[in-house]
Amino acid sequence: MPKFNTAPIWKLAPFVRLLLPFSVGILIQWYIGIALYLIVTLLLIVLVFVIGFTFISIKNKYRLQTLEAILFFIAMIVLGLFLTHKNDESKNTNWYGKAYKPNDFILVRIDEPVIEKNKSYKANAYVEGIIKNDSLIKTQGKIIVYFAKDSAAGLLNYGDKILIHKNIQTIKNSGNPGSFNYQRYASFQQLFHTIFLKEKDWVKTNERQVSWFKQFIFSAREKILDILKKNIGDNKDELGIAEALLIGYTNDLDNDLVQAYSNTGVVHVIAISGMHLGLIYVMLVWVFGKLPFIKKSKIIQVVLILSCLWLFSLLTGASASVLRSAVMFSCIAIGKNFFKQASIFNSLAASAFILLCYNPYYLWDVGFQLSYLAVIGIIVFQKPIYNTIYIKNKYVNEVWKLVAISIAAQLLTFPICIYYFHQFPNLFILTNIIAVPLSSLILYLEIAMISLSWIPFIGTWLGKLTQWLVWLMNKIILFVNDFPFAVWDNLLASILTTLLLYVVVVTCCIWLIKKKKEYLKFSLLTLLCFVLLQSFMQWQIKNQQKLIVYNVPQHQAIDFVSGNTYKFIGDSILLVDGILQNFHLKPGRIKFQLNQRVDSLSNCFAKTNFYQFNTKKIMLIDEPIAFNSLTTKINVDIILISKNPKLHIPQLASVFNCKTIVFDASNSLWKIDRWKEDCDKLNLQYYSVPDNGAYVLDL
Repeated sequence: MPKFNTAPIWKLAPFVRLLLPFSVGILIQWYIGIALYLIVTLLLIVLVFVIGFTFISIKNKYRLQTLEAILFFIAMIVLGLFLTHKNDESKNTNWYGKAYKPNDFILVRIDEPVIEKNKSYKANAYVEGIIKNDSLIKTQGKIIVYFAKDSAAGLLNYGDKILIHKNIQTIKNSGNPGSFNYQRYASFQQLFHTIFLKEKDWVKTNERQVSWFKQFIFSAREKILDILKKNIGDNKDELGIAEALLIGYTNDLDNDLVQAYSNTGVVHVIAISGMHLGLIYVMLVWVFGKLPFIKKSKIIQVVLILSCLWLFSLLTGASASVLRSAVMFSCIAIGKNFFKQASIFNSLAASAFILLCYNPYYLWDVGFQLSYLAVIGIIVFQKPIYNTIYIKNKYVNEVWKLVAISIAAQLLTFPICIYYFHQFPNLFILTNIIAVPLSSLILYLEIAMISLSWIPFIGTWLGKLTQWLVWLMNKIILFVNDFPFAVWDNLLASILTTLLLYVVVVTCCIWLIKKKKEYLKFSLLTLLCFVLLQSFMQWQIKNQQKLIVYNVPQHQAIDFVSGNTYKFIGDSILLVDGILQNFHLKPGRIKFQLNQRVDSLSNCFAKTNFYQFNTKKIMLIDEPIAFNSLTTKINVDIILISKNPKLHIPQLASVFNCKTIVFDASNSLWKIDRWKEDCDKLNLQYYSVPDNGAYVLDL
């Protein structure tokens, strides 16, 4: 059973001592930003002290061991600062963003196979150069390219180079309250710009540059997808799940089906993670352990296991959670065969340290966080949970083992899931008992199908069996998802409440295991703080009064908020389109806990397009209006301009005394630009929703 005092773990897991200060350095660099010259200066100072310590006697070294520990801590922080700065491509002198100016020609290399979307083609590309005055300035940096659907774009391949004459666009957030911070997410991928191209905006060059290894990976993925489609069939539900489960290909997944897997707490079975790598690792150990010419040589066995493991990781797209598992299992394989039994905590810390050295921004990756928390939860809590109940029947006992694993994994992941996804799957134990073994069997069948696809009868038979099992799993998940209590939805958690919840969970678990009252007292005290904080948040929600103008491109979307109720004004499609709701409106309504839509509010007086919300007077202009000259101007606090009405700002200013003019996202961008120019000339205050994100006013 794992020990809970820090001393043994600290000694058995030296990489923990590296990881903690290293992570501190990453956080400091991201949130504060230390200049490179200061980082280098700190690094030189640390090196001077390190060199100085080498000339100190052993007796004095013992006396100065505290100082040595502090120096080591600082060195790891500095390393975190340096690598975070180094991995920020926008800081590179050759980054294309520093050389690019509007109307410049851009030379771009397609860096992966082009993906077909509903209304466009998409590809990640690499900017090789900027053309100015007929001369090529070599650059570097990634960019997302969207192509209008036409025959030419559909024929583009990995490695093709194209010349672009179109202004690039900075990646921005929608700015809607509570929405996903896509700009930050993209920046962690070193993506800062995007561009949409019509046929006239680009031309394909005669050059092509490919990496043989990347070409091999892409070709292998395409071959695997072809085999799956041939043997499983064209049914999107079964094919999409099979593709996602085997190699992490998600383009064929149905959004509603994915949501059902998420609601029932088993989305991890279709998102390539540690579970899949673990199954692959166990299979490889068994296979290579049975082959006579391999099992006698530990070196050959380890090399083959690692080669297959990393090849699979690359085929799946090498996400942060997959890389974590690949590094961890690599450490386990090496440690098991060549060294004494290693601490699993050290293997975990080592894998995290290696990955963060490669890309410090993995620290913010949700998959990275969930992956480590789930593994730590299983390591620490699975045995104590399992040992609470003794079961004689071996079959029931195996089921109980799986339940204990599911509970242990959820203990450390559910707080952060609530924070990110605002829901908790109430039936996760039931669905995991079914989905985990079933998905494991499906994965092994898919591997067998791919390996034996050259035998027509065997490949077809395995494909039909796989299809049936995926169909069965989907039906079970959808059936459970239809239960009215399957998911606890619309949960709200701040960073502080999430941290408090972690303290409650961890201390309570330690109390249950170690039976020390101090942990129970601390857990109850933290729980009281959690309840008080949640109560305060609910009081704030009960008394809130807001006007929210959402940033929904080409659509009008306005909420008048009073407590947890809201009056919606906007396009009717937003009431029925689940994708638009979930992406643009739902995050804000979760953030402000708006759970009841009403036709009218007691504190909101409405007459035609005029609203008086508490003391604020709001004018909504979403159609052409006739301006009549008045002797006295009408006083309003806010004018909302929506749906491209035909109007001129000077005329508007001659009729209304307005504090703020708001242009929502249903207006054309060129019109907004014209209106902004007029406002600047008249010294009128304005707010552009497409430029600045949602307009949120506390009343």
